[in-house]
Amino acid sequence: MPVQEHGRTWPRPQPRPPEPGNEVWISRDASVQFARQSSFVFRVISVCPQPTYPGWVWLTGYQLDGQGRAVVRREIYVRLAGLRRVSRSDARL
Repeated sequence: MPVQEHGRTWPRPQPRPPEPGNEVWISRDASVQFARQSSFVFRVISVCPQPTYPGWVWLTGYQLDGQGRAVVRREIYVRLAGLRRVSRSDARL
């Protein structure tokens, strides 16, 4: 949705994709495909450079358990605005 300021309309800046090594919370905010499961922490290992729909991105990485250990490698399609970056201490449940 555009932003109105000083009588002009500006495009809303798009969130930046995470970088390899970042950990993000994946929840229903990231995509409807996660609406029926509990949220989880995801460690990004790569971001697909191919263009997709604006504000969406393919991420490859590992789903982490409560201790921060990788339990499964996944490739997920998510909405950037729905990702929440976490610090390492936040990633432990």
